[in-house]
This record gives sequence, C-alpha cells and structure tokens, in this order.
Amino acid sequence: MRKIGIYYAFWCHEWDVDFVPFISKVKRLGYDQLEINGGTVAKMERAERKKLVDCAAGEGICMSYGIGLPAEYDVSSPDDTIRKRGIDFMTEMIAAVGSMGGGTIGGTVYGSWPKKLPKNETRESYLNRSRESMRVLSKVAEDEHVVLLCEVLNRFEQFILNTCDQAVDFVSSIGSPACRILLDTFHMNIEEDSMTGAIRKAGMYLGGLHIGECNRKPVGYGERIPWDAIKKALDEVSFRGALVQEPFVMPGGQIGQDISVWRDLVRNPDLDDMAARSARFIREHLA
Repeated sequence: MRKIGIYYAFWCHEWDVDFVPFISKVKRLGYDQLEINGGTVAKMERAERKKLVDCAAGEGICMSYGIGLPAEYDVSSPDDTIRKRGIDFMTEMIAAVGSMGGGTIGGTVYGSWPKKLPKNETRESYLNRSRESMRVLSKVAEDEHVVLLCEVLNRFEQFILNTCDQAVDFVSSIGSPACRILLDTFHMNIEEDSMTGAIRKAGMYLGGLHIGECNRKPVGYGERIPWDAIKKALDEVSFRGALVQEPFVMPGGQIGQDISVWRDLVRNPDLDDMAARSARFIREHLA
C-alpha cells in the first residue's frame, strides 16, 4: 500500500515553524508521512534535527522535504556567484536530510521559485545551467541516501520544467538514481493534455506525486480531478512512492502571499477535520 502524506503548511501562515507538533497531528488524522520545509531543516541545529527524527520515529511517521529555492540560491542562474551559492545551500540541505536518515527533497531543486523567464534570455540557457548543477547535486545526494525530486510546475510559477515530457528529457540526461520526477495534480491540471498520460510517460522516473484539487483544496473536496483514473495509471507504472497532498485554503502570511491565496477557499474551516476526511478519501481511491 502506498504511503500517504500531507504538507505541514496546510495549517500555517509562515514557512519557518516548529515541525514537531505536526508529527502527532498527522498521525492522529490518518497519515503516514509529513512533508516539511527543507530550507528550515538545513538551518536547524543538530539537536533540533535529532528531536524531530526521534519524534517521527516514536509516532511511526516518515518525513519528506520540500523546497522552492529563492532567487539568491538559483542553481540555474546566469550569475556564477548565485549559482555557486545555490549549490552550496542545496549541498547543506542534502547533508542535513542525510543526517536524519535520508529521504526525498522535492520542488524547484533545479531552479528558483517563483520565476519568469527574463526578457532576451532563453529557456535553453537556464536548462543547461540547471542540468550542470543537478549533476553535481545528484552525486552529493547519492552519497547521502537522498533523492532529489524535480517538480514539474505550471507556466505561471516557473519555466524550466512545465510538462512531464520536458522532465523526462531533463532527468534522463542527469542519469542518476538520485534525480527523479515529482508530478503534481494541481500543475498537471493546467499544463498536461492528460494527467494519466503524464504519469505513464514519467514511468520509471516518477519518484513522487503531489496531490490536490484543481483549486488547491484537499483531495476529495472537488469534482474535476479523475482520481480513479490516476490510481489506475499509478498501478500501471508500478508506482511505489508516496502520495503527498499540498492543500492551501487560507490567505494571509508569507505562505498565502507566495501561493497566491487571496480569499478563504473554505469559510470557517475545521482544518483537522478536512485533513482527516481527505486521508480517508485518498486511502479509498488512491493508496
């Protein structure tokens, strides 16, 4: 049975928080995995990381890590100084996750987020620099038992990887078991002709799947995503990764600003109840 997870930020307005309380919460609500901010983990003291690991082990919860690299750490940047700074930051993050037992770091590990293609520059130039950086980082990740998941994002948030076809070409060119693809139903709903076709295209390169409704409500709170067909496609490619949902329903704070949540998607939400109901839906339809 596939593990199911949820992103801590569903409950938060800011990215940097204490993750420990969320471990027992997601366990109680029916999840196997908690996804947390890799950038925060990279800055933690060793004792803080150990506390987090011990708490997760005590609850039987796995952890995964996400990052949208800020502009100052853009590993695809034309600025050599910024690119090196980004590689150093990612190396630090990979080492931190490795010290916690390894796992996956997903998101824009290959560039910055959010970012539009600058005028008079080409996607190919960013792609080539990103590829060079990812070859370096993948070797580091291999040594630390970490897998870097390159998330395919919609055109309004990034430009390097917008479709599964592009991601397969990119990841296959890296040629490392530590570099794989992360698909996301929210982004696929915008960019792909067929979500199930994208999953089948990713095939052996698919390392993780972010799930959520087309407006970023929790899974099961919409009618447009073909969950049963998605499960069939996952079964066909023998996907054994985790299904991690990334719902965002609250405006406010840096998270609301970054994710572009400008209204209450749910009026007076009981977030715990929503998460629990969604976990049951995911187990029935996807896991």
